[in-house]
Amino acid sequence: MIEFNYPKVCYSKKNKVYVYFYLNKIRYRLFNGKRINSNINPNSYPFNKRIEMANLLAAEVYNYIIKGGLLKEYRSQKIITGNLNDIELIKNALNIKLNQNISKAYKTELKYAFKKLTSCMCTSSLSKNDILNTLSGYNNTSSYNSIRKNLNVIINKAAVELGLKENPINEIKRCRIKSKLNRPIENLSYILQELKLFNKNIYICCLMTYGCLLRPHREIRELTWGDFSNDLKYINLSGHRNKSGRNRIVPVPTYIRDVLVKGDLNNNIFSNKPQPLNKDYFKTLWSRFKKQSNLIEQGQTLYSFRHSGAIEIFKRTGSITKLQKAMGHSSINVSLTYLRGLEIAELKEEDMPMV
Repeated sequence: MIEFNYPKVCYSKKNKVYVYFYLNKIRYRLFNGKRINSNINPNSYPFNKRIEMANLLAAEVYNYIIKGGLLKEYRSQKIITGNLNDIELIKNALNIKLNQNISKAYKTELKYAFKKLTSCMCTSSLSKNDILNTLSGYNNTSSYNSIRKNLNVIINKAAVELGLKENPINEIKRCRIKSKLNRPIENLSYILQELKLFNKNIYICCLMTYGCLLRPHREIRELTWGDFSNDLKYINLSGHRNKSGRNRIVPVPTYIRDVLVKGDLNNNIFSNKPQPLNKDYFKTLWSRFKKQSNLIEQGQTLYSFRHSGAIEIFKRTGSITKLQKAMGHSSINVSLTYLRGLEIAELKEEDMPMV
């Protein structure tokens, strides 16, 4: 039970009128009704009318707080009294996620999911039907699961950390996706030779995607010469520079070092400037290359070089642990799932060599 006295009216030293009250023995002042969703602003009236309007504001403040209305501290998100509704809780959970060290693309996805959900909510209380209505706009299985996943991330944080009563997504199943086979590259040397003649940057990118098993569109595109050891034998990537979030040290094979010409440590290896090339640079080059090449098969992408490298490592070593480290996967289970997508014989973790 809160300790709350009826608000009183007073003048400030600058002759502005305000209402003040004590809530749990702490004094608060309000010069207008913005913080209680009221349009009353006593100081916008002639001087002789301000006390009258301030008394109206005092009555509104009293009723608002007694009925459990939400009141936050001045210029702060800290709650003085009342409870956030479901939309506000979910929005706060979203803001927590947006302040974390996640990619811009992921932040955009989370904001989009939140916007779609709130546009489907008829009230400020979240229900299972609100989520079903949001998901009903997606006939594509991947899009459906993606929106569901992003909503689950936000709503679950609101439920676990911020006091949301429940997460209705737990009652809604993911759509089952048919397994998609990732296509490795069989005629690797021929394609690399053709890429070398087409464009040096994408040739180096594909060579490193295969030989270092780095991801092309961020991990490779953003590489600087300072990420390499002095003899170019290793690449050192900090956690914020790769998908796994862990620091990685990646060996650089001789056939890659032979085509690298080291530049200024602060410069990007492709742009020769501190700034990397734009995020769609390799995607655009690959699209152009595919149009003029007779060697690329349907479904093969830049990541096909990474798939090919993964198969080569596993066939040569037979070690799922080494493959996990080479790929930068967070766990062996991720590597097992990856291998299944490459149509390599089904494996169990207990069957794998132990280190």
